Amino acid sequence: MESHAAETRVLLKTPRFDVVEIEQTTRTGGVRPRQVVLHPGAVVIVPMVDDQHVCLIRNERVAVGKTLIELPAGTMEPPATPLAMAMRELQEETGYTAERWRELPSFYMSPGILREQMHAFVAEGLTAGNPAREAGENIDNLVVPWREAIEMVDRGDIEDAKTICGLLLWERLRSR
Repeated sequence: MESHAAETRVLLKTPRFDVVEIEQTTRTGGVRPRQVVLHPGAVVIVPMVDDQHVCLIRNERVAVGKTLIELPAGTMEPPATPLAMAMRELQEETGYTAERWRELPSFYMSPGILREQMHAFVAEGLTAGNPAREAGENIDNLVVPWREAIEMVDRGDIEDAKTICGLLLWERLRSR
């Protein structure tokens, strides 16, 4: 069932996202305020170095105070398409370029508070190159065997939701 938003009020504007309060009309006709992060969406890439190896990254994340093991990803910058953003982010974060791209199902990161849709892709036929990381990005490539990446998810070594989703989506689809 769709909810209906009666009124929206901006609480915070930042260069990457806005926080708004939406007055949601409930089924019973009441109104309840909901705080929502409006985000332009993002891309996440599963870079297959070859059939048996994937390129993950170690990425220092200030919000959680530690370095996480992740798939390369980046925020959408309209009017760029998700595929164009994925191609750019793969090269910027890892240095790789890809011959072939496959689109995976997209998903929402945390729809209770966040309007961020993740567009997922698999990149194959990779060619190594030099990354073009942004100033302040503390990122290192981590190429691991595919089975090891899945075991890292199983052990809880990978804690990042987009990475877990991307790896497990591709694991299911590649095994068919």
